[in-house]
Amino acid sequence: MARIECPKCKHVIDTPGIVTVCPECGADLRGVMDEMAHRRERLRDVGRDDSVTTHEFIVRTKDLHKIYIMGEVEVPALRGVEINIRRGEYLSIMGPSGSGKSTLFNMVGGLDKPTKGTCFIEEVDMAQLDAFELAWLRCRKIGYIFQTFNLIPVMTALENVTLPMIFAGMSSDEMMDRGAMLLDLVGLGDRLHHKPYELSGGQQQRVAVARALANNPAIILADEPTGNLDLQTGKEIIDLLKELNEQSGVTVISATHDLKMIDVSDRIVHIRDGQIERVEKRADLDLDIGTLGSGAKPELGE
Repeated sequence: MARIECPKCKHVIDTPGIVTVCPECGADLRGVMDEMAHRRERLRDVGRDDSVTTHEFIVRTKDLHKIYIMGEVEVPALRGVEINIRRGEYLSIMGPSGSGKSTLFNMVGGLDKPTKGTCFIEEVDMAQLDAFELAWLRCRKIGYIFQTFNLIPVMTALENVTLPMIFAGMSSDEMMDRGAMLLDLVGLGDRLHHKPYELSGGQQQRVAVARALANNPAIILADEPTGNLDLQTGKEIIDLLKELNEQSGVTVISATHDLKMIDVSDRIVHIRDGQIERVEKRADLDLDIGTLGSGAKPELGE
């Protein structure tokens, strides 16, 4: 399903096919459709899984435990989590505050190491990597989006987006061209030289999305990507992530409280008290109010 807007009357059309004329005002929409086709071509290039491996699962966790030590008290955050995530999947991790979803997110992203158990990225045990190898994997394979945007305030939007490319060894000309292309892709082609304080919250998160795509990641990890956004802007970010997932095949893993994520996710993993409570497929969910999740069957490890 595509969403287009008439440039003349601003009427929004949701369509599964090609629309050449606005049904409201009769304006010619062929230029809009051509631009949409071009956008989809660019989306296929900005995130890709160029791995030489053929493993079905891009992420696997096995008996994953994480215990934090607070003085003399041990606080378990994860207790034996096992989940397999397929290539090209859009997965949402949901649960109340303190359930362990952000800890699991950090394990998958290589931002923290497990106390016990293993987390594999393409069958590589991340806990066995040294600091250099882990930095290389994070730089080349994973793009991060955070709730608080994490933009560098003294840098422009373009400089924030191109920063990961420096660590990847890209040339200056390549960085500038790709950074401008990514910002244009997320709707900020006219904000290249604006600093974060000159942008709205939604625009800052779009910069963060562009930055996550800097090095053609195979996986995008989004930690509460709509947490600091209003309802409409949050929906736009969710739609953008889904479009990237569908057009480029990048795997999206989101830790979220946002129920709007359910509608775009292939599967929803519910975590409570550091354990997987259930896993639901989007196709099995009844989204009527008051019956959410009825009839869904747990599918641990699928």
